[in-house]
Amino acid sequence: MNKNSNNVKILSGNEACAQAALAVGVRFFAGYPITPSSEIAEVLAGELPKNNGVFIQMEDELASIGAIIGASLTGVKAMTATSGPGFSLMQENIGYAIMAEIPCVIVNVMRGGPSTGLPTLPSQGDIMQARWGTHGDHQIIALAPFSVREVFDMTIRAFNLSEKYRTPVILLLDEIIGHVNEKVIFPADNEFEIINRPNPESKDNYLPYQETASDIPPMANFGSCYRYHVTGLAHDETGFPTNNAEKINQLLQRLERKIVKHTDDIVEVEEYLLNDAEIGIIAYGSAARSARHAVKLARNAGIKTGMLRLKTIWPFAEKQIRDFSDKVKLWIVPELNMGQIAHEVEWAVRGKVPVYKYNKVNGEPINPEEILNCIKDKINV
Repeated sequence: MNKNSNNVKILSGNEACAQAALAVGVRFFAGYPITPSSEIAEVLAGELPKNNGVFIQMEDELASIGAIIGASLTGVKAMTATSGPGFSLMQENIGYAIMAEIPCVIVNVMRGGPSTGLPTLPSQGDIMQARWGTHGDHQIIALAPFSVREVFDMTIRAFNLSEKYRTPVILLLDEIIGHVNEKVIFPADNEFEIINRPNPESKDNYLPYQETASDIPPMANFGSCYRYHVTGLAHDETGFPTNNAEKINQLLQRLERKIVKHTDDIVEVEEYLLNDAEIGIIAYGSAARSARHAVKLARNAGIKTGMLRLKTIWPFAEKQIRDFSDKVKLWIVPELNMGQIAHEVEWAVRGKVPVYKYNKVNGEPINPEEILNCIKDKINV
């Protein structure tokens, strides 16, 4: 399809994220500037007021996520953007949004840590924080794009999943993806799906947390004709706190089930030259860009190599990894951390084939030649 020249732009990943948010209908952003995510806030500060939206620079990240939770309760699509230290501060309210089933999107443009760490350098060190940063048993959805166009697409998908499953969704960029500039052909408005949260069909006997066949209760907007209670405490179907063991178990099992039983809808991977591969690479984000080129270099050297790219980080693509473990002789997992996903791969593989890590934490990207050398080393072990 020929695209109008207005749909073709050179953008960074952060700018594409902001443009996608506008396209999917975001009308509220609350955040606190932090490198390397600040461009998202910068774009939305200029564009939201032009699109009947609201931008608020908050006093800190704690207030930022509290504000988007409140906005979402009124029916508005809301988001925030941050990086490592700010993401840490948001964890308690991420748990609140999970328990109260409030849709919102949190963008984390990862940088090196711990603490203030490496503000301007890339990392993939927040993978486990995204999964388990907030306390208690819970499920989470986290996505990881590897190109600027995919940032656009995954931002839209993050909001769709958030609205569909009434849950916060985390979009994990890293500094490289956030700041790389690429040519992007944007889809027309009618070329992507927009999903909105399920609304109640009737005003009679509305239960904000009722059991449904999908495990996703309809959500009424605050400020409409519905009054209901919202709490981070364990609650019954009315939303009011309860100490009833049966009701507590019913709630927590449903929160788990509404994500787990829809894993096939949520999890996305990309298979690259895996059909005849003997050496498999599992990668995501910017590391997958280098891994993709490393596969080509390995193929040129006569080594049958392929890649399984994780587009969804959580829930984890355990089934896909286990299936391909029957075909490859080993897995190599390059990451800009100490091996956070490699550990999950080991669990998924269950000893079928060896899993080797290739890690960098010094702020430098992994380059394709390093992965190629790792491949050669492992096949000669």
